[in-house]
Amino acid sequence: MDIYQHFRKDEHDFIDQVLSWKEEVERSYQRKITDFLDPREQQIVEMIIGTSNEDVIVKQFGGGSYSERKRVIIAPYYEEIEKDDFQLCLLQASYPEKFIRLSHRDVMGAFLSLGMKRKKLGDIVVKDGIIQLITSADIALYVSTNLTSIKKASLQLEEIPLDSLTENKPDWKETEQTVSSLRLDNVLKEIYNISRKVAQEFIQKKYVKVNYKLVEDGKFILQEDDLISLRGKGRSKLLKVNGYTKKEKIRITTALLRD
Repeated sequence: MDIYQHFRKDEHDFIDQVLSWKEEVERSYQRKITDFLDPREQQIVEMIIGTSNEDVIVKQFGGGSYSERKRVIIAPYYEEIEKDDFQLCLLQASYPEKFIRLSHRDVMGAFLSLGMKRKKLGDIVVKDGIIQLITSADIALYVSTNLTSIKKASLQLEEIPLDSLTENKPDWKETEQTVSSLRLDNVLKEIYNISRKVAQEFIQKKYVKVNYKLVEDGKFILQEDDLISLRGKGRSKLLKVNGYTKKEKIRITTALLRD
């Protein structure tokens, strides 16, 4: 069976990467620890290697109970994996919230300006005048030494225990809906209660991502478990395709992340 037929074409390179990781572990009997993966990439790893594989095991951890971005360890089946094995650091700094407004996007931009790649950074928390970053241990000192300001806010990042991570359980509101097709613009229209014309405008303005990748075509066909992000209106998921109505409409279950 062709493993690639279950995935979109733009995911094939990552599938090749996962297969090479698995082969490397099987050949060398040495564990492989990845950079931070987004939820879709984590899902692909699980789908390809699986929990029932006899030769290797897969474990994921991103620093907290609800972490979105996680590092993955692929190891020989007989190894025991602990949280410390993921080599994570939590960096924290405060800033004067009354005078400066910072967003997740601001922090991300400052991190990338250091010449670092997104995959080297886990979750970001910006709340109540506090910034928290989860990084891999090998770059934590570099980040804390060089990331000393964001906008006009001076920062002094310090490492703190991982269990000090500020977390909120995601609050997803599920809804049953019907759509004429699984086109991106159709589903956006229903989830965010906007017109199809407005949905198409958001797509054209590059406001929409699916599984963390920018999508500029309203005809893009969504699949179960796709994560959608619409700038300014939050994130949502296509949880399930439930079949057809008598009028040939498609019944779907979606979820919108509430603030």
